[in-house]
Amino acid sequence: MINLENSWLKEAHQSMHGWDFDHLAGRWQTETLPWDYKTLVRERLRPDAQWLDIDTGGGELMSQFEHRPDLTAVTEGWQPNIDLLRQTLVPTGVTLYPDSAEQLTAVPNATFDMVTNSHGAMPIARIGEVLKPGGWFVTQQVGATNNYSLSRFFDERYQSAYPDNHLLTVVTRMQAAGFEILRADQAFVKMSFRDIGAIVYYATVIPWEFPNFDVTRILPKLHQLQALLAVNGQITTFEDRFVIVAHKPNR
Repeated sequence: MINLENSWLKEAHQSMHGWDFDHLAGRWQTETLPWDYKTLVRERLRPDAQWLDIDTGGGELMSQFEHRPDLTAVTEGWQPNIDLLRQTLVPTGVTLYPDSAEQLTAVPNATFDMVTNSHGAMPIARIGEVLKPGGWFVTQQVGATNNYSLSRFFDERYQSAYPDNHLLTVVTRMQAAGFEILRADQAFVKMSFRDIGAIVYYATVIPWEFPNFDVTRILPKLHQLQALLAVNGQITTFEDRFVIVAHKPNR
């Protein structure tokens, strides 16, 4: 029992750079979404497009598109990731806009043919301003109820940090800002953890969904999960996701 608790404490002190969950490889599994975000981006990202990726993390997903660095710009608000990007992406020619306020303040208007946003902040009016007329916006978002049951299990007073981030509200706000909506889908998919340490690590690196997460304080709850794991072989929660493809009219 002591060894188990020590392993949980060790997981809580692991660090993560960028947005890379390799530490959990083989320890968790998520069902497939009914859309593919990368395909939706590739269908609209022309080789000559000026592209902005919002809240790029460590650039892990953005780099997979292999777009020309001199036509690529990113925003990021978390200082450790900003430092990482300055070492990795900026030397290749990618433009970095540090954006701690997540309002695209330093990003120039009417500059980009394509703006993408995977799980980032959504200053809708500013996104419309930085896009050129005729430009595209593709986003996949984490909905307000993401992991809600697990978050409430650890904290009975937990409320979503982003209660208005759900498809209907975001789409109507985008329409009001002048966007044409081409696609808007939502899905709830099962996510399963195969050991409790994986949950500890996950909760530690996502504090907005697991605020004030402290292993020592919640040891009894972790042991409850361990007992459930012994019966079911996994602990299940649900991810709330939605995707929007939008167009800025030429007018």
